[in-house]
Amino acid sequence: MNSLLKPLLWIALAMLAATGCVTGQTSAPKKVLLIAGKPSHPPGMHEFRAGMMLFQKSLENIPGLTVLVASNGWPTRMEGDKRVDDPTAFEGVDAVVIYADGGGGHPALQGNRTQLFDALARKGVGLGFAHYGVEVPKGEPGEAMHRWVGGYYEHLFSVNPMWKPEFKTLPKHAVTEGVKPFATHDEWYFNMRWVPGQKGVTPILVATADEKVRRGPYVYPRGPYDHIIADAGRAETMMWVCEREDGGRGFGFTGGHTHNNWTDANQRKVLLNAVLWIARMKIPAGGVESSLTEADFIANQDPKK
Repeated sequence: MNSLLKPLLWIALAMLAATGCVTGQTSAPKKVLLIAGKPSHPPGMHEFRAGMMLFQKSLENIPGLTVLVASNGWPTRMEGDKRVDDPTAFEGVDAVVIYADGGGGHPALQGNRTQLFDALARKGVGLGFAHYGVEVPKGEPGEAMHRWVGGYYEHLFSVNPMWKPEFKTLPKHAVTEGVKPFATHDEWYFNMRWVPGQKGVTPILVATADEKVRRGPYVYPRGPYDHIIADAGRAETMMWVCEREDGGRGFGFTGGHTHNNWTDANQRKVLLNAVLWIARMKIPAGGVESSLTEADFIANQDPKK
């Protein structure tokens, strides 16, 4: 071989190896676990299972990604004649998202699950929480949410009115890739209890509630609260992302009460982008596109009275 060509050949081989073309290797595959809560609320509301199935279908064509859904509750298995938590469901996960009822019955607070999530976080696993799933009692549960995602809904401090915030501008962030301004009428929570200084937190969906919204009624308790009225004119955060001190990522999304709002392509996209982001996957140019049909939105809803 011509000695002048050898250096060029080695450079080319090095570049191919870096991209995995020589060995056939690509970036490591990713695994996401979506935990859908148990049936809750009247039909068309808190459709956790149906929502997670929509997200799974929307992400099924992302190369190198496996998305699993734990349907209607925490992953479990049978041991003899008893049903117990299944820790193997979390093996090898890169991200876990909970879309479920919260408060004292929050799935991540039962038994030793908080310790499980702390262990996942220490490994850099991404953690996400949607709608009621961002609410936990203050104290140790709130401190856990601060560790995992930087903020949470605190009873009698945060509020949950039904309203239609207009997300007119979006910050430049990977999670907002391809997301256009949108507005949906929903139970959008605001006035989260943030980690001090909102360290590591980046607001994503931000809007200003007018005086009528601040004065209530809220969904529960009806309110109004003096401290919410006193903050008139302040912009409020209804979705945020967090870069944790342990190196992992998290997000909180306060909408999602009304299932039909997932028909809004931009509301879907910002959440789907967030799932990839906390799993440390590259978000496609233009964001995650999801082609869903009317039948998809009807499917998988829980049987309710």
